[in-house]
Amino acid sequence: MLEGNRVSRISVRGFAVASATAVTAVGSVVGVASGSVAQAQNNDAETTAADTTLLADLPSGQQAQVQTASLTQQADAQAIQADASAKKDAEESARLAAAKTAVAKKAAAEKAEKAAKEKAEAKAAAAKASKSSSSFPVQSSYTVAQIQSMAASMVPSGQFQCFSNIVDHESSWNYRAVNASSGAYGLFQALPGSKMSSVGSDWQTNPATQIKWGLNYMDSRYGSPCEAWSFWQANNWY
Repeated sequence: MLEGNRVSRISVRGFAVASATAVTAVGSVVGVASGSVAQAQNNDAETTAADTTLLADLPSGQQAQVQTASLTQQADAQAIQADASAKKDAEESARLAAAKTAVAKKAAAEKAEKAAKEKAEAKAAAAKASKSSSSFPVQSSYTVAQIQSMAASMVPSGQFQCFSNIVDHESSWNYRAVNASSGAYGLFQALPGSKMSSVGSDWQTNPATQIKWGLNYMDSRYGSPCEAWSFWQANNWY
């Protein structure tokens, strides 16, 4: 009976050790996760030293149970820490992706807005040219100053200098200019010149008709006279 009582007391102490060891393990791991590394290590060392003899008193089967419980608690705590780290990484990735998407959307919106603005300006310029080209009295001949005045009233003011630069290089404002080798004709050296008939049958004799055609051509092919002039400077043609 005495021996039996001794075993019973050891068993009780053994389970107490199991509980203490498990709590110590959890406290250690959680302490590491929260930044309390030094405190967790001190608690672990003190408890381990105090309970080494008690653990040794347990039968080997109960020792294994205590060790298993301790390792399980440690694994659980490590899993919690890993989940928290993974969640933080996922949130950061989502934030970066959202920021990248926002930048792309902003760039697309700005591009669309610019295109719409340019289209509206081109449409307005075409309407202006259409109205103005028929408002000039037909003459048997025109001076350079008269032709330039026509162009200034038909071409948007912010585009006129570019428009003028092209005409300067193509024909020097001679609406009857003909290229002897190619047959290109008029202010813009259209080739063939007859393509200007799309805006008026008097394309050979009316500079206003030629100006209307030239402005439409620059807007439709390049977006504006200044874009056409940029291309001309790079290629010496347009």
